[in-house]
Amino acid sequence: MEPSRSEFRSMDRDSLRAHQWAKLQSVWQGLKESKHPLYQQAVTATPDLLDWNSFESLPFLTKSDLLGNSREEPSRLFTLPRQAYSRAHQTSGSRGWPMPIFDTPDDWRWWLNCWQYVLDAADVTPADTVMMAFSFGPFIGFWTANDALVERGCLVVPGGGLSSSARLQMMLDRECTVVCCTPTYALHLVSVANEHGIDLKGSHVTRLIVAGEPGGSVPEIRRAIEEPWGARVIDHAGASELGAWGFPTSDDRGLHIIESEFIAEFVVFDEDGRAVRFAGPGEESELVMTNLGRSGGPIVRYRTGDIVRPVWDHGLPCQFVKLDGGVIGRADDMLVIRGVNVFPASIEAIVRQTLPEAEFRMIATRQDHLDQLSIEIEAPDETDTKSGRLGDLRNLQNAFRERLALRVEIASVPEGSLPRSEGKSKRFVDHR
Repeated sequence: MEPSRSEFRSMDRDSLRAHQWAKLQSVWQGLKESKHPLYQQAVTATPDLLDWNSFESLPFLTKSDLLGNSREEPSRLFTLPRQAYSRAHQTSGSRGWPMPIFDTPDDWRWWLNCWQYVLDAADVTPADTVMMAFSFGPFIGFWTANDALVERGCLVVPGGGLSSSARLQMMLDRECTVVCCTPTYALHLVSVANEHGIDLKGSHVTRLIVAGEPGGSVPEIRRAIEEPWGARVIDHAGASELGAWGFPTSDDRGLHIIESEFIAEFVVFDEDGRAVRFAGPGEESELVMTNLGRSGGPIVRYRTGDIVRPVWDHGLPCQFVKLDGGVIGRADDMLVIRGVNVFPASIEAIVRQTLPEAEFRMIATRQDHLDQLSIEIEAPDETDTKSGRLGDLRNLQNAFRERLALRVEIASVPEGSLPRSEGKSKRFVDHR
């Protein structure tokens, strides 16, 4: 009988590695028997995984390996017969065209099991009523969260097809105790609540489970959400092609990887994409993941593009590796401005410290082979000095100089002119 979630969380590393190794052997055997096209070359070169060194010699997968060369090309990852799958979704297409995502019934149950770790961290019980502030379109988003909550026995309130103000009203009417949404949308709901005179602190909401983008583990962004809501933010991380892999640490300063279901590697790559070494404790590196329970879409040594800082001897009750600060940024979004490495998540953290609720957009360009960054931020007309926003913008300029040693161009734009999104925010526009 497999250990319980609490037993896995307290398991010593040797026992956890033994568990991972047994599951990995099953995954590799399945790839050999199915002749999965993504892995045939690797299987031919390494028909048997004899030890962890042989695993670490396997090639990395990238998003381009999964996407194929055109929108019409069949999925390279989900190769079982059509009848094997019961769930169909797609990615947002942020790195090209949308990627189709399929899950078998067993894979879906695996997703729900992973989500239970998140719900444990959020102290969710059958007594909770949960508002799903999500449109339930083709993106996998909170579909798995919805089913995991139902499985746990919660009353789940769907918010699809409603305006933001209608969602807030339904949240109040149903006396919801938990809200599921993206960090961006949680902040947007604060603005909508202010417009309609809704006291979020006076609601029954005590927890917000956020996912879909970095932010839930960034102190400045957490405070910008938690203070007006009067509720705790619970961060979660995952990927449509990979699975739901992360839940918050007990100190809310990072994420744990669900190591009972995933093998995590932390790799330092050079500028040409070559692996240099494995990262040491606290060292910034790219997260490489292998899922251990999705037979209809197996991922082995996948470069997620997420930049993280792993810590093992962290002194927390859960023994799973800690990602200090959660997902710091994206390798493919990183800018190098006058020798300084800058991630969009770092920019947002600074903005949120000065202007917690302001809508803004980062624009990356390239001039003379050098990265450039500018920010558009909504503000009242410059002649309106009563708002104090002009002083806030000056403070923001100073914050960038102090925190990043950079002068960042900031442009004021009319209120309501920037796009809003209840899903992944569109705050980073890359024109490089």
